[in-house]
Amino acid sequence: MTTVYLTHPRHVAHDMPDHPEHAGRLIQIEAALAEAGLHDRLYCQLPLPASEEDLLRVHTSEYLALLSDVAHRGRHVLFGADTYVTPESYHVARLAAGAAIQAAEAVAAGKADNGLVAVRPPGHHALPGKAMGFCLLANVALAARHLQEKQQVQRLLIVDYDVHHGNGTQDIFYDDPGVLFISTHQSPLYPGTGRLEEIGLGLGEGTTLNVPLRPGYGDAAYARVFDEIVWPAARRFRPEMILVSAGFDAHWDDPLASMTLTLTGFDHLTRALIGMAEELCGGRIVFLLEGGYSLNVAGPAVCNVAHALLGEVTVHDPLALPDRVPEMLARLPDIGPLIHQIRALHGLDA
Repeated sequence: MTTVYLTHPRHVAHDMPDHPEHAGRLIQIEAALAEAGLHDRLYCQLPLPASEEDLLRVHTSEYLALLSDVAHRGRHVLFGADTYVTPESYHVARLAAGAAIQAAEAVAAGKADNGLVAVRPPGHHALPGKAMGFCLLANVALAARHLQEKQQVQRLLIVDYDVHHGNGTQDIFYDDPGVLFISTHQSPLYPGTGRLEEIGLGLGEGTTLNVPLRPGYGDAAYARVFDEIVWPAARRFRPEMILVSAGFDAHWDDPLASMTLTLTGFDHLTRALIGMAEELCGGRIVFLLEGGYSLNVAGPAVCNVAHALLGEVTVHDPLALPDRVPEMLARLPDIGPLIHQIRALHGLDA
């Protein structure tokens, strides 16, 4: 099994130390991969920056000019209340987008069986003309558009299990029947999108599938969502390739959310998605890092994804579940009615 792995040492140059999305996230991931000896088993590549042609498939020229202007001014800028841009950020973001495109291209062209992309800043909140939610460029969307235009991929499945709804990815493909976008996310939570009723528009109606989950749900609920919603939706759509927005902030230790997934629970989702790829599209799947702000979680989470992509059974979950989690789960309502509602809305019971 050949797993292409892309990251870049320059990703740490986009940094604001007191911000949740800081360089330590990727430092922790790289250290964990090295300690596990995974770099030697992965097909490691350095990405090239995404070209302007690449970026214009999703983003507006005005927005790209704004990011470039900030870089040339040589100072930190805040876009909104939460998204920072440094003089290094535009180049680093172009490397992140380039890594996503390069990995997707390698897998689609048969140069690798599957792929893993550990980059920052993340991308699933980025809009064509706006940065938000720590995101500057829409990494997964840029990879998808590249596959559509350069590899003539007609049916793409994007699964986003980050705890925050991927509003940017949804908006970009909202009227595109060739992309099935499935998001599991905590609700209510930033950015406030991702309602059940958001199902796509025009020719894309029905190809956006949102699973808004109330705070607290964990491994068992997510497993049911994947078994009873994601699997049947994927089988019906029959994608030619799968892209995964892999955020690890639905973990119980994450400081920015209130879900209770464990690393073992994330591994179940990862292996379910790999199983979908093996059954439906020749194993072609790429995982791209999004959020996840616990430094206790980031390293082992990405290592577990790497092991799964390599076909190894190794799962590392060093964090003991705190007593508060079983108590929280016991108070939550059964997720069955929500699953039934979503299946009915999207015709999965037919």
